[in-house]
Amino acid sequence: MSIVSTTSLKLTEEIKLQATNAAKELGMTPHAFMVEAIKQASINAEIRRNFIQQANIAREGVIKNGKVFESDKVFEAMKSRIAGKKSTLKVSNW
Repeated sequence: MSIVSTTSLKLTEEIKLQATNAAKELGMTPHAFMVEAIKQASINAEIRRNFIQQANIAREGVIKNGKVFESDKVFEAMKSRIAGKKSTLKVSNW
């Protein structure tokens, strides 16, 4: 079981009203809404951090070996696959 601690948030009246209205529309208390909003913001920050980390790794790989997929060819391959056609995608030198 997680230990729960109390945290105080100083909100402008505008933000407090927005949170209260949103919570009411969702059938939640303002407290539950704010807890969920903080949780979701934390999850989104982690997803963004991972995305940036993966992008940097991919960039380093391109810089190191110079191999890329040309975007127009990627889109054509995707369109072919969506249409049920077989497509091959070849790597290019950058």
